[in-house]
Amino acid sequence: MSEQIKILPVLPLKNSVLFPHLLLPLSVGRPASVAAVDAALATEEKEILIVAQRDATVETPGIHDLYNIGTRAVIKKMTRTSESTMEVIVIGLERVMLLKLEETEPYLKARVQPAPVPEEMTPEIEALRHEVMELAGKVIAMAHPQAPQELGRLLAATEDPLRLVYLLASMLNLELDKEQALLEAQSRADALRLMHSYLAHEYQVLELRNKIASAAQSEMTKEQREYLLRQQLRAIQQELGEKSPEQAEIEMLRERLAKTDLPEEVRKEAERELARLERLPPAAPDHHVIRTYLEYVLELPWRISTEDQLDIARARQILDEDHYDLKEVKERILEHLGVLKLNPTAKAPILCFVGPPGTGKTSLGQSIARALGRKFERMSLGGLHDEAELRGHRRTYIGAMPGRIIQALRRAGANNPVLMLDEVDKLGRDFRGDPAAALLEILDPEQNKTFRDNYLDLPFDISKVLFITTANTLDTIPRPLLDRMEVLRLPGYSEEEKLAIARQYLIPRQIKEAGLTAEQCVIEDDTVRAIIQRYTREAGLRQLERAIARVCRKVALRYAEGQTEPVRVTPQMLPDMLGPERFFPEQLRKELPPGVATGLAWTETGGDVLYVEATLLPEGKGLTLTGHLGEVMQESAKAAQSFVWSHADELGIERSLFKDYGVHIHVPAGAIPKDGPSAGITMAVALASLYTKQPARSDTAMTGEITLTGLVLPVGGLKEKILAARRAGIRRVIIPRPNQTDLRELPEEVRQEMQFLPVERVEEVLTEAIPALAERLAVKAA
Repeated sequence: MSEQIKILPVLPLKNSVLFPHLLLPLSVGRPASVAAVDAALATEEKEILIVAQRDATVETPGIHDLYNIGTRAVIKKMTRTSESTMEVIVIGLERVMLLKLEETEPYLKARVQPAPVPEEMTPEIEALRHEVMELAGKVIAMAHPQAPQELGRLLAATEDPLRLVYLLASMLNLELDKEQALLEAQSRADALRLMHSYLAHEYQVLELRNKIASAAQSEMTKEQREYLLRQQLRAIQQELGEKSPEQAEIEMLRERLAKTDLPEEVRKEAERELARLERLPPAAPDHHVIRTYLEYVLELPWRISTEDQLDIARARQILDEDHYDLKEVKERILEHLGVLKLNPTAKAPILCFVGPPGTGKTSLGQSIARALGRKFERMSLGGLHDEAELRGHRRTYIGAMPGRIIQALRRAGANNPVLMLDEVDKLGRDFRGDPAAALLEILDPEQNKTFRDNYLDLPFDISKVLFITTANTLDTIPRPLLDRMEVLRLPGYSEEEKLAIARQYLIPRQIKEAGLTAEQCVIEDDTVRAIIQRYTREAGLRQLERAIARVCRKVALRYAEGQTEPVRVTPQMLPDMLGPERFFPEQLRKELPPGVATGLAWTETGGDVLYVEATLLPEGKGLTLTGHLGEVMQESAKAAQSFVWSHADELGIERSLFKDYGVHIHVPAGAIPKDGPSAGITMAVALASLYTKQPARSDTAMTGEITLTGLVLPVGGLKEKILAARRAGIRRVIIPRPNQTDLRELPEEVRQEMQFLPVERVEEVLTEAIPALAERLAVKAA
């Protein structure tokens, strides 16, 4: 056997590495490790192999569980602490390589070979040694400010770079894998580089720890300083006979309470809460809650009102300046002004503006407030699903606040503002409550005199508030809530009305916003008509204003690029400015085949022309309905078929057609849901035309509900329907006779241009709609 190769007992270490030339105290407890120490002590040299385990959880390691590089050591001292454990002190002699295990029982015995690191001293190694020494000095000074000077001298006296690395490694709290990497380094330069990277990381960690510690210390010092200053301030104030900040704050609240005009019940409650505040120490949780509550009570306009501007002529002028037409709404506001002039204590109305989007409902509220000389507050109810949003939260909750109604009054600074509740038809509802139910009290003049917000828990009179709600439809508003409001409808605008509004309001506003002048951009009336007909399809004005704004931006771009001549926008320029036409006018079908009739429908965005198509199905049976029709519309179709079938002889229809053929009725467009009874007479005309093979007039549209006995009943939304017919170029409209009174809502030019045919029975409808049946029905009637 070579003299360099030795067989030594093995002492595996779980969490540390022994470096050559260094002492290491160890606690030995595993039976195999105790046996290995005993075996080493039994020899003359007392040598043992110290090697680290790869996995500390392995209790009986094998060759693969141990690192290949370890340290040959000598046991300097051994002390038994019990029968099964001992304390030993070992000193490393040299680095060795583990070749193989010779024995595993009763302890590990391994064949090892020395693995010295080559001795070399190059300028690079010298430079690395100086860098490591400098960095080590910083780390030691930062980690151990009280470290003895001898430690620095010891490091400086260590000339061998490898011994310096091993010494520093034993001083630093390195992980096992890093210590093993230092032991396994193949050269002094590698060992120095590794040590430099470990020291740099340690220095960054220590620097960050010191920064955090100093920040925490400075924060603590600041708090202690403020506390001492407050105590000194309190002592100085006592010596001077002055009050503490808390007492001064309470005195300020007391002065405000004395000056504020409050109802008696509110004053008593405020004084009681103020007395509680005086007894509470400033650090008590309720101190801040009560102070905030008192400030809110004192800021509310309990008896502060704005003086109404009762000049009716001025109010009429303001309303006309801001909005075109809307006579019914304007008259209602002026009526209220007239009542206030004669009876200042009159209750404020609760109005509900219902109409399609873009008809000016929200802006009308601002105009009303300006006309009355009142403050204006708006709150959107769309998507609101928590009743506490309106009534507030009780003060027992953390972060409790008053509801939106009280907050709006506080912002307004008066108890009689115009308060607009926008989108009342889009209220939500869930487990947190029903906001619509909370509105029942808020919008009831008999109850809102003593409205109690959950946060205030005091009666506040909101009966002077002029509430205005807005909605697109009444279908989703609960009936009890709807019963509390006065509904004013804002129908869609006709083409002439849109043209007038664009000329008077929209074009000047958009020209100004684009940075232009009226001389630089001229939009002709024909251009506005083309935008209305070809680029928008709505009852309101939003799309029209957006299109005008885009035209103005295009003109502004031309000026920004250097053009100086005025621009007159003509209809021919629109495709370049707005792109291809989005809509084509609802041209009536020039010739209607038998089985097709023209109806009129109402939608939330205005009216629409509806074509009802019917066809016979040979060898079919029954009635087939398509076009996404609702239940009421399906029943209207069945009633129309029953009427035509029961009057087959009068209409000259062969009865066999009803037995031998099925009927399919379709109402385009199929993707749009449709419902309501107003298409009843249209379906009757379509079926009569189908069975008699006589076409209906293409220039005539109709609307009306049908009964089995042939009566034509009135329908709603007449204005929107007639405007839709006019847009489509239809000039004859058949309407139920009771709806004649609704024609007053139409603009004068529409009434002059259109021909209205009021009817009471279906026979009259068929006479006007199907010319070929007029003579036949006249003969039967005779």
